Amino acid sequence: MDETHVDRNALSALQEVMEESYPDLLDIFLADSEERLEVLRAAGSGDLLVETAHSFKGSSSNMGAVRLTELCHQLEQQARTLPVNDIQELVREIDREFASVRPLYEAERQRCPAKI
Repeated sequence: MDETHVDRNALSALQEVMEESYPDLLDIFLADSEERLEVLRAAGSGDLLVETAHSFKGSSSNMGAVRLTELCHQLEQQARTLPVNDIQELVREIDREFASVRPLYEAERQRCPAKI
């Protein structure tokens, strides 16, 4: 995995803590991220952007998604003050970053043995 995008140490620590629930955590992160991206794409209000960016930042941080965490933090901090075009560009950047890390998390998910 590319360390500038995903912190392998964070994932290893999560796998140790979560044990057999780790694959579920990966599934939940991927599904929740998709939902949050939909909200960010459609959000019209600063408050909704800030709230969604904050929760996306937290889950990304927990999952070791380094760059995604930084971008969500940036959106959270600036959503109320940036012009709409800049907000939309930042949301597109978050979208692109998730698109680039998603296959890494999907591969991680495939690597985990299925529950019996």
